[in-house]
Amino acid sequence: MEQRIRERLSALEPLALDLVDESAQHAGHAGARPGGQTHWRVAIVSPRFAGQSTVARHRMVYQALGELMQHPIHALAISARSPEETKGTQ
Repeated sequence: MEQRIRERLSALEPLALDLVDESAQHAGHAGARPGGQTHWRVAIVSPRFAGQSTVARHRMVYQALGELMQHPIHALAISARSPEETKGTQ
């Protein structure tokens, strides 16, 4: 699943992409399934986010993921920044 997510997000031309499966932290919660891979955290840096609002950036991520957002992804925490927003933070 991680590879599929990374492939989909490559459409956003990320300069940096950090993807973490947090499913184990949500065992027993709604949407959790045996084997995990349902709850994810993504931090993505892309020049395509420049000038976009947070809502627009999240929509871009959701669009890139397509039907994966319906199944198997149940929850996705997103940090989406432009390269300019990362300067001096590394």
